[in-house]
Amino acid sequence: MDTRTTLLAAAAAVLLVSAVGVVAAPDALVDPREGDERPGEIRIADTVVSPGEVRGETAELVLGLDLQHRGSTVENVTVRHRAIGADSGLLVDETTVDVGNVDAEGERTVTGSVDVERAGSYRIETVVFVDGERRTSQTTRVGGVAALTPEYADSPVAFDQGSVWPTVAVSVADADNTSAALSVSVSVTNRGDDVSDDVDLRVLVRQAESNVIADEARETVGAVRPGRTSTVTTTVEVPANYNYYVDAALFDDDVRIDETQGVANLNPRETISADETVQDVEFAVEDFASDDTAVRDDAADAGDRPDAVDDQAPGFGVVVALISLLGAALYARRRR
Repeated sequence: MDTRTTLLAAAAAVLLVSAVGVVAAPDALVDPREGDERPGEIRIADTVVSPGEVRGETAELVLGLDLQHRGSTVENVTVRHRAIGADSGLLVDETTVDVGNVDAEGERTVTGSVDVERAGSYRIETVVFVDGERRTSQTTRVGGVAALTPEYADSPVAFDQGSVWPTVAVSVADADNTSAALSVSVSVTNRGDDVSDDVDLRVLVRQAESNVIADEARETVGAVRPGRTSTVTTTVEVPANYNYYVDAALFDDDVRIDETQGVANLNPRETISADETVQDVEFAVEDFASDDTAVRDDAADAGDRPDAVDDQAPGFGVVVALISLLGAALYARRRR
């Protein structure tokens, strides 16, 4: 037998042995990489907080949690959300979402929610559990919840707050020595995308020193087109020679949705100005900082304040003087 024949016979013998091995142990030729599947991993990719149902005292915060999964199936996944008061550190609400088994590669969004009081800021702690074992967590800060408008007061109609054009314009329609008829014009703007429904305008006129209501009026604000401003005018009658605050409010189905203030200076010796205290609150998520800013009019001295009373003025001043005299008499009688 020559060398070529010997090599062919040896190769045939090797093939025969290999074939017998495959039949006897079929797993022998399995790619070892197929059994090297990575263990399942799950983590939080992102958290989005958005307002849900906003009620009078409480609000729902909707939490959209993006879970990222890699590797083999992760079984029995649950997500727990806790709302904790930022100032008090007390637990306000806690909810758990049962996710189940996660086997698809990539990201999926799991939605949950917590209920909190509108007056406050919160720390939302989110924890992901796998079969009861904590795997990952994330903390989100939420502030300015009070800025969210309750659904019952959510209306596109509001007073037009211009920097030059007055929201409440007061003029004297008629006057004599004892009384004055005031024409009050109020500017109302529709900030929505659709034509607004009818709302009620209520106007109160208060004497500055005593806060006594001198007169009041009601008008209906009709439909206002989107982005347009409508002017509503009404008339009130008040005693002459006094200064007045003109308080205006918008009501939708007996729910106050906005308010503003103007003044009517009928006393030439003394004037008043509208309340200029401003406090802005914004709904904020993540980096929250509380910075309440109050802007006050400190140009008025003690003689210009609304609570300063002129005992020599007629009308409302006489009433105040009589009350003072009566109090002094009672005090003197008790001293005896």
